[in-house]
Amino acid sequence: MSKPFQLTLVHPSVGRRVGDSYYVRTWQMEPLPPAMIAALTPDDVEVRFYDDRLERIPFDEPTDLVAISVETYTARRAYQIASDFRRRGVPVVMGGFHATLCPDEVREHCETLVVGEAEELFPEVIDDYRHGRGLGEYRSDSRPHLTTTPDRSIFRGKRYLPIRLVEFARGCRFQCDFCAIQSFFDATQTHRDIDRVVAEVQEVRRWGQMVFFIDDNLVSDLAAAKELCRALAPLKLRWVSQASITVAFDEEALELLKKSGCQGLLIGFESLDEDNLAEMNKRFNTMRGGARAALENMRRAGLRVYGTFIFGYDHDGPESFRTAVEFCQEEGLFIAAFNHITPFPGTPLYDRLAEQGRLVFDAWWLDERYRYNQVPFRPRSMTPEELERGCLEARRSFYSWRNIWHRSRQKVHRQSAFMWGNFLAINALHHFDIERRSGLPLGDESWQGPFLKASA
Repeated sequence: MSKPFQLTLVHPSVGRRVGDSYYVRTWQMEPLPPAMIAALTPDDVEVRFYDDRLERIPFDEPTDLVAISVETYTARRAYQIASDFRRRGVPVVMGGFHATLCPDEVREHCETLVVGEAEELFPEVIDDYRHGRGLGEYRSDSRPHLTTTPDRSIFRGKRYLPIRLVEFARGCRFQCDFCAIQSFFDATQTHRDIDRVVAEVQEVRRWGQMVFFIDDNLVSDLAAAKELCRALAPLKLRWVSQASITVAFDEEALELLKKSGCQGLLIGFESLDEDNLAEMNKRFNTMRGGARAALENMRRAGLRVYGTFIFGYDHDGPESFRTAVEFCQEEGLFIAAFNHITPFPGTPLYDRLAEQGRLVFDAWWLDERYRYNQVPFRPRSMTPEELERGCLEARRSFYSWRNIWHRSRQKVHRQSAFMWGNFLAINALHHFDIERRSGLPLGDESWQGPFLKASA
């Protein structure tokens, strides 16, 4: 009897300092991409999964094929991992956002490149490799039907954050110029059958845990989002997700969100400056009174907000950070992110900065000098160092113990002991992770190169 075909799935970390065993805790959620790949793999294939954020990868363990989903921030570490396997004679297949946005780069580090969404491609990849005829590239230019449920059995025994991740829809119909999501999905969105989503939620929910719908914009198709909320309402679920500001001005949507068990939404406010919003093609954020009116509507509906802000557009100055932090404190946001804009490859923002000669690195995600939270471009109204320092100081201010306590007194956060406890726990995690993120290298700093290129 022949041995089964063996597939090893690896989820790469962003990076790690020399001698540092700690990894940013707020980043340790269950990764759905490898679970989706496991679900697309035939039952008679032996699947192993290793999460580089949590455990050491056993490179000498026998396997027939390694599959890695690559994001821009994890690309350098993914190439290190691929090199270690390929030096042992193990072929590597790579897919994911970065593989689609930078195919020429990624194909140098693997035997097989998957471009596009994997649902209709990966079963073919496995079948070809089992018969010794794996191709150099598999490409899908269409949107697949989302009928696959992730195989979460690969997560057993791993210490992830106690929140359950579920996908309803992929993509977003907006075209924000900094967003790699709209580049990957060409400003389209598809969603799963609601009955399948409800069944998955009932299977994965755990007492005392929330469900996180990981959709890039849950309400991009507002009619579909409303149908999902109606289907979730009988489940007595607690859940969170991500949405555009537009949902705050639809009373029916707010009512359905609350009835369905939604506890809060991540909303990308991005900037309080209208000229910046126009430059990033996000002028819709100013609709009907803008951010303050939206937050008032959200609070009235009993929904909490995780607000995200980005700095470094041409109308930002040194005062922009203080203005944003004061706004977030006054509005009592549940949590907030204060980041510089990151020019991801394949986005209009990246192309514009490259054309203007404002990129500090040719490919910041591969440069050994680059560190997490470092600014990889030249802003107009401040130095890269001032922009980096301003973001860091904004985080320190917002997540100071004094300001955490002040925001905890917001009525919407204290509506239940469960959510107040979550508020304190999540804000404490962010308080401690501020310094640990800054300066993190991309890739394992102790790894000895060079990369094993495909031409080698």
